[in-house]
Amino acid sequence: MRVAFTFPGQGSQSVGMGKDLADAFPQAAQVFAEVDDALGEKLSATIWDGPEETLTLTANAQPALMAVSIAAIRVMEARGLRLADHVAFVAGHSLGEYSALCAAGTFSLADTARLLRIRGNAMQAAVPVGKGAMAAIIGLEHGDVVQICADAASLGSCQIANDNGGGQIVVSGEKDAVEKAAALASEKGAKRALLLPVSAPFHSSLMAPAADAMRDALAGVTKHNPVVPLIANVRAAAVIDAGEIADLLVEQVTGQVRWRETIEWFVANDVTTLYEIGAGKVLTGLARRIDKSVSGVTINTPADIESALATLLA
Repeated sequence: MRVAFTFPGQGSQSVGMGKDLADAFPQAAQVFAEVDDALGEKLSATIWDGPEETLTLTANAQPALMAVSIAAIRVMEARGLRLADHVAFVAGHSLGEYSALCAAGTFSLADTARLLRIRGNAMQAAVPVGKGAMAAIIGLEHGDVVQICADAASLGSCQIANDNGGGQIVVSGEKDAVEKAAALASEKGAKRALLLPVSAPFHSSLMAPAADAMRDALAGVTKHNPVVPLIANVRAAAVIDAGEIADLLVEQVTGQVRWRETIEWFVANDVTTLYEIGAGKVLTGLARRIDKSVSGVTINTPADIESALATLLA
């Protein structure tokens, strides 16, 4: 009977997220103030008041989602939660990996905010607009999509970006190749194969310039071993060495987010409950589709925190 904390990725953001936490708890308000100071701007105003198109920009959405997650964590810590005592593992989906590492003490809050701002800008700048694309393929097995990417590669780079489980796989790469992959997936019997409204081909080889930027950025920040192991996106296995984690975060920029395998790893290692810390409930839904034996709990409101603490601290 073990517990893991998971942290959401891009796409979970919404205008107003975290405002009820900041209004209810001074520890949450302090997190948003620290992120604002670290970035030298009032990101909190964009998070709470919009406009939505500004919040959705990659360079804003990434630190914004992290801020909401850590606001919840800081409130829980103030009420007696200690990650090392109550949680066995942490994991995060793409940018959520940084939230997980901030929660587990690898990076300071200010450094995490700055790293995610660098990451967002670097990912956006890595590929000219219109050159890359991403597509969601629903209803095919992982091996089928690997073959589809290989077949589409005659038109350019194409690879699996996210294996989200439950028959949901996202491919990423050059636009012509991704469009070809979507067409091939439909021919193979996919339930759906649709291009995603994203601004860049994340988690593909085209992101190599962003990986270089993150290697430099990560080299310049203080890192500590996390207080509980991280289940790393690109490895779907536990890691606790800070230097190794930094290398994997660089690899993650161009590599596959192996979320299905991450949930399967949790199940194999006696994790029975996954708490999704932060905005939305995407990861809870994915976990339910991957393995119904796992219990999923979302924590993003004051009431959620009260309920979770009653269980975790019992």
